[in-house]
Amino acid sequence: MDPINIIAGLNLIATFGANATGAKKGLKSTVTVAKEKPDTYLQKLPLALSTIILLLFILALFKIGTFSYKDQYQTLRLVGLVVYLVFSWSQIWAYKSLGTCYSQEVLIHRNHKLIERGPFKLIRHPQYLSQILMDIGAGLATLSFLVIPLTLIEIPILIIRALLEEKLLEKNFKEKFLVYKSKSGFMFPFIG
Repeated sequence: MDPINIIAGLNLIATFGANATGAKKGLKSTVTVAKEKPDTYLQKLPLALSTIILLLFILALFKIGTFSYKDQYQTLRLVGLVVYLVFSWSQIWAYKSLGTCYSQEVLIHRNHKLIERGPFKLIRHPQYLSQILMDIGAGLATLSFLVIPLTLIEIPILIIRALLEEKLLEKNFKEKFLVYKSKSGFMFPFIG
Protein backbone atom coordinates (compact mmCIF):
# COMPACT_ATOMS: atom_id res chain seq x y z
CA MET A 1 0.00 0.00 0.00
CA ASP A 2 1.13 3.54 -0.70
CA PRO A 3 2.80 5.33 2.30
CA ILE A 4 0.62 8.46 1.92
CA ASN A 5 -2.49 6.29 1.95
CA ILE A 6 -1.22 4.39 4.99
CA ILE A 7 -0.72 7.63 6.93
CA ALA A 8 -4.12 8.96 5.82
CA GLY A 9 -5.76 5.65 6.75
CA LEU A 10 -4.13 5.58 10.19
CA ASN A 11 -5.28 9.16 10.77
CA LEU A 12 -8.79 8.19 9.72
CA ILE A 13 -8.79 5.39 12.30
CA ALA A 14 -7.36 7.69 15.00
CA THR A 15 -9.85 10.47 14.36
CA PHE A 16 -12.74 8.04 14.08
CA GLY A 17 -12.75 7.50 17.85
CA ALA A 18 -12.75 11.22 18.52
CA ASN A 19 -15.50 11.74 15.94
CA ALA A 20 -17.59 8.95 17.47
CA THR A 21 -18.09 11.01 20.64
CA GLY A 22 -19.31 13.88 18.47
CA ALA A 23 -21.66 11.55 16.64
CA LYS A 24 -23.11 10.39 19.98
CA LYS A 25 -23.75 14.00 20.97
CA GLY A 26 -25.30 14.61 17.56
CA LEU A 27 -27.63 11.64 17.93
CA LYS A 28 -28.53 12.79 21.44
CA SER A 29 -29.51 16.20 20.04
CA THR A 30 -31.97 14.53 17.65
CA VAL A 31 -33.99 13.20 20.59
CA THR A 32 -33.52 16.27 22.80
CA VAL A 33 -36.25 18.88 22.67
CA ALA A 34 -34.76 21.96 21.06
CA LYS A 35 -35.78 25.54 21.64
CA GLU A 36 -35.70 26.11 17.89
CA LYS A 37 -34.97 23.73 15.02
CA PRO A 38 -35.79 24.76 11.44
CA ASP A 39 -37.29 22.15 9.15
CA THR A 40 -34.94 22.27 6.17
CA TYR A 41 -32.95 20.09 3.81
CA LEU A 42 -29.87 21.60 5.48
CA GLN A 43 -30.48 19.28 8.46
CA LYS A 44 -29.66 16.03 6.62
CA LEU A 45 -28.06 16.83 3.24
CA PRO A 46 -24.65 18.02 4.51
CA LEU A 47 -24.32 14.98 6.79
CA ALA A 48 -25.31 12.61 3.97
CA LEU A 49 -22.86 14.27 1.58
CA SER A 50 -20.05 14.12 4.16
CA THR A 51 -20.76 10.43 4.70
CA ILE A 52 -20.59 9.72 0.96
CA ILE A 53 -17.31 11.65 0.72
CA LEU A 54 -15.94 9.64 3.66
CA LEU A 55 -16.88 6.35 2.00
CA LEU A 56 -15.30 7.46 -1.29
CA PHE A 57 -12.17 8.50 0.60
CA ILE A 58 -11.94 5.04 2.17
CA LEU A 59 -12.23 3.51 -1.31
CA ALA A 60 -9.55 5.93 -2.55
CA LEU A 61 -7.19 4.67 0.16
CA PHE A 62 -7.33 1.37 -1.74
CA LYS A 63 -6.80 3.18 -5.07
CA ILE A 64 -10.41 2.85 -6.15
CA GLY A 65 -11.67 5.97 -7.94
CA THR A 66 -8.23 7.58 -8.18
CA PHE A 67 -5.86 8.77 -10.82
CA SER A 68 -2.54 6.95 -11.21
CA TYR A 69 0.04 7.77 -8.53
CA LYS A 70 2.83 9.22 -10.66
CA ASP A 71 5.98 10.83 -9.25
CA GLN A 72 5.01 14.20 -10.74
CA TYR A 73 1.98 14.32 -8.37
CA GLN A 74 3.91 13.43 -5.22
CA THR A 75 4.22 17.05 -3.97
CA LEU A 76 0.51 17.64 -4.56
CA ARG A 77 -0.31 14.46 -2.67
CA LEU A 78 1.96 15.41 0.25
CA VAL A 79 0.38 18.87 0.48
CA GLY A 80 -3.06 17.21 0.39
CA LEU A 81 -2.01 14.83 3.16
CA VAL A 82 -0.80 17.67 5.40
CA VAL A 83 -4.03 19.63 4.81
CA TYR A 84 -6.09 16.51 5.53
CA LEU A 85 -4.18 15.76 8.75
CA VAL A 86 -4.31 19.33 10.10
CA PHE A 87 -7.96 19.94 9.37
CA SER A 88 -9.22 16.52 10.47
CA TRP A 89 -7.92 17.37 13.95
CA SER A 90 -8.98 21.03 13.84
CA GLN A 91 -12.54 19.87 13.13
CA ILE A 92 -12.44 17.76 16.29
CA TRP A 93 -11.08 20.76 18.22
CA ALA A 94 -13.99 22.84 16.89
CA TYR A 95 -16.76 20.50 17.94
CA LYS A 96 -15.12 19.75 21.29
CA SER A 97 -15.01 23.52 21.89
CA LEU A 98 -18.78 23.59 21.40
CA GLY A 99 -19.23 21.21 24.32
CA THR A 100 -22.91 20.56 25.07
CA CYS A 101 -23.94 23.01 22.34
CA TYR A 102 -22.62 20.66 19.63
CA SER A 103 -25.22 19.14 17.35
CA GLN A 104 -25.19 17.57 13.91
CA GLU A 105 -28.35 19.52 13.22
CA VAL A 106 -29.02 23.22 12.97
CA LEU A 107 -30.78 24.05 16.22
CA ILE A 108 -30.80 26.12 19.37
CA HIS A 109 -30.81 24.13 22.62
CA ARG A 110 -32.96 25.33 25.52
CA ASN A 111 -29.83 26.22 27.48
CA HIS A 112 -27.76 27.19 24.44
CA LYS A 113 -24.67 29.33 24.98
CA LEU A 114 -22.82 31.47 22.47
CA ILE A 115 -19.40 29.84 22.16
CA GLU A 116 -16.50 32.26 21.74
CA ARG A 117 -13.57 30.07 22.83
CA GLY A 118 -11.15 27.81 20.99
CA PRO A 119 -11.27 28.27 17.22
CA PHE A 120 -14.58 30.14 17.62
CA LYS A 121 -12.61 33.04 19.03
CA LEU A 122 -11.39 33.83 15.49
CA ILE A 123 -14.04 32.34 13.19
CA ARG A 124 -17.70 31.49 13.61
CA HIS A 125 -17.76 28.28 11.56
CA PRO A 126 -14.45 26.44 12.03
CA GLN A 127 -16.11 23.04 11.79
CA TYR A 128 -17.36 23.75 8.25
CA LEU A 129 -14.04 25.25 7.14
CA SER A 130 -12.30 22.18 8.56
CA GLN A 131 -14.74 19.81 6.81
CA ILE A 132 -14.17 21.50 3.44
CA LEU A 133 -10.37 21.65 3.71
CA MET A 134 -10.16 18.14 5.17
CA ASP A 135 -12.15 16.75 2.23
CA ILE A 136 -10.09 18.69 -0.32
CA GLY A 137 -6.91 17.45 1.37
CA ALA A 138 -8.20 13.86 1.36
CA GLY A 139 -9.06 14.11 -2.32
CA LEU A 140 -5.64 15.52 -3.22
CA ALA A 141 -3.72 13.07 -1.03
CA THR A 142 -5.39 10.11 -2.74
CA LEU A 143 -5.85 11.79 -6.16
CA SER A 144 -9.52 10.83 -5.96
CA PHE A 145 -11.55 11.94 -8.95
CA LEU A 146 -14.69 11.23 -6.92
CA VAL A 147 -13.95 13.06 -3.64
CA ILE A 148 -12.90 16.42 -5.14
CA PRO A 149 -16.05 17.01 -7.25
CA LEU A 150 -18.33 16.09 -4.35
CA THR A 151 -16.38 18.44 -2.10
CA LEU A 152 -16.95 21.24 -4.60
CA ILE A 153 -20.69 20.52 -4.33
CA GLU A 154 -20.38 20.43 -0.53
CA ILE A 155 -18.87 23.94 -0.27
CA PRO A 156 -21.96 26.03 -1.13
CA ILE A 157 -24.20 23.71 0.91
CA LEU A 158 -22.07 24.21 4.03
CA ILE A 159 -21.94 27.99 3.44
CA ILE A 160 -25.75 28.13 3.16
CA ARG A 161 -26.04 26.02 6.32
CA ALA A 162 -23.64 28.36 8.16
CA LEU A 163 -25.74 31.35 7.10
CA LEU A 164 -28.86 29.62 8.46
CA GLU A 165 -27.05 29.02 11.77
CA GLU A 166 -26.11 32.69 11.90
CA LYS A 167 -29.77 33.73 11.49
CA LEU A 168 -30.73 31.45 14.39
CA LEU A 169 -27.89 32.71 16.58
CA GLU A 170 -28.75 36.34 15.85
CA LYS A 171 -32.43 35.71 16.56
CA ASN A 172 -31.67 34.04 19.90
CA PHE A 173 -28.65 36.02 21.12
CA LYS A 174 -29.43 39.38 19.48
CA GLU A 175 -26.84 42.04 20.41
CA LYS A 176 -24.44 39.54 21.98
CA PHE A 177 -24.20 37.68 18.66
CA LEU A 178 -23.78 40.91 16.69
CA VAL A 179 -20.86 41.93 18.91
CA TYR A 180 -19.31 38.47 18.50
CA LYS A 181 -19.91 38.65 14.74
CA SER A 182 -18.09 41.99 14.54
CA LYS A 183 -15.03 40.47 16.27
CA SER A 184 -14.82 37.21 14.30
CA GLY A 185 -14.66 36.06 10.71
CA PHE A 186 -17.27 33.94 8.95
CA MET A 187 -14.98 31.05 7.93
CA PHE A 188 -11.67 32.88 7.78
CA PRO A 189 -10.26 35.21 10.46
CA PHE A 190 -11.20 38.86 9.99
CA ILE A 191 -13.27 38.19 6.82
CA GLY A 192 -17.05 38.39 6.93
